Amino acid sequence: MSDNFDVVIIGGGPGGYVAAIRAAQLGLTVACVEMRGTLGGTCLNVGCIPSKALLHASELFDEANHGMGQFGITTGKVTIDITKLMTSKEETVKSLTDGVAYLLKKNKVDYIEGRGTIAAQGSVKVALSDGGERMLSARNIVIATGSEVASLPGIKIDEKQILSSTGALSLKKVPKHLVVIGGGVIGLELGSVWQRLGAEVTVVEFMDRITPEMDGEVSKTFARILKKQGFTFKLKSKVTGVKKTKTSLSVAVEPAAAGGDAEQIKCDAVLVAVGRKPYTQGLGLKEAGVKMTDRGQVEIDDHFQTNVKGIYAIGDVVRGAMLAHKAEDEGAAVAEIIAGFAGHVNYDAIPGVIYTMPEVASVGKTEEALKAAGTAYNAGKFPFTANSRAKANRQTDGFVKILSCAVSDKILGAHIIGADAGNMIAELTLAVEKGLTAEDIAYTCHAHPTETEAVREAAMATDDRAIHM
Repeated sequence: MSDNFDVVIIGGGPGGYVAAIRAAQLGLTVACVEMRGTLGGTCLNVGCIPSKALLHASELFDEANHGMGQFGITTGKVTIDITKLMTSKEETVKSLTDGVAYLLKKNKVDYIEGRGTIAAQGSVKVALSDGGERMLSARNIVIATGSEVASLPGIKIDEKQILSSTGALSLKKVPKHLVVIGGGVIGLELGSVWQRLGAEVTVVEFMDRITPEMDGEVSKTFARILKKQGFTFKLKSKVTGVKKTKTSLSVAVEPAAAGGDAEQIKCDAVLVAVGRKPYTQGLGLKEAGVKMTDRGQVEIDDHFQTNVKGIYAIGDVVRGAMLAHKAEDEGAAVAEIIAGFAGHVNYDAIPGVIYTMPEVASVGKTEEALKAAGTAYNAGKFPFTANSRAKANRQTDGFVKILSCAVSDKILGAHIIGADAGNMIAELTLAVEKGLTAEDIAYTCHAHPTETEAVREAAMATDDRAIHM
């Protein structure tokens, strides 16, 4: 067993395992060090995948209870077995994490279970999970340790009543009233799961709208739809404390700005969903002389290399969106760079998706960003109320919006709120990546009847020539 490698990757999440596989494909000797005990990182274990399993199941439950009648389908009383639901979720997670382990083995990557620390430039010390220590020599080291849950001062997460996203994925029963602190992606997705299964859900958001980083029109429409589903929103508000009583919790909420009345919200579960922070503790970065940003991120250049030669970083520990697919792209790119090729990531073409119902997806610039930059643009919008497939499926909430340059017609941004937005955004991400124009989309034949016809119509609408509106 060799302890000498071309590349040692610390972290086996989406960025780390992709970097390991790609580097191995390029002929490098690779070790991937992961301390969790299973590969796939937060995404596969306690993030993207288990949340989507619960979202899908809760959507089926809600559809059986409330959506099938309009199609003439009558059901009896529909119930949910939370234990079986969680077992199904765990089976999905295990199959995928086992799949990643198989891929590393197939590509001859040395998977080492334990906590990795940079001992010196070109050296990684691993505290092995089954005891003992192993010293690895590496020509190149890649930090891919991802992120961890961020909390609020004075609020202690116990994963029983006061939950992080991890605890909210493993509740043993449906809460009567769930308070979600934070109106971003994680809070709204997990709030949707438990709201569909019967919980009353109140979302407390510091800003004046939910998903504040998204296109304003999309955010406003999204909030309206979620309110119709049963969500309660308290915007421009902050949580100042959570007290436990014998039978419940009391959440202290105040206006975000000075003035206004405070209130206490009684509930039986609180989800703290105020974001995530880079996981860099115990990696030996300071001792190795690696520079960090004021936000706790690892500082890198345009080739993912830190200020210390031979030490790279990717994914949630570096700048940019904390998204699994962004980390995957960076993982492949850094492997190619280390192997002597020209790895690259186009950060203007990284899509974002919220997997509620309807889904929300975006890529590129928002209208607000274009206005702030003084960029002349055309906006084309097409509602799903005018799309034949959406009509047939009774899924007409939302629209497609395309923003194109007023001079070149290149697509600068695209925003979709609709039942299949997460899949539809791929076409527009490709358009942004390849510099396509709205006319390119408009002149591309789209199958009928499909929701994707709304994408074509929105592209046509940038030039005021949508056909079905």
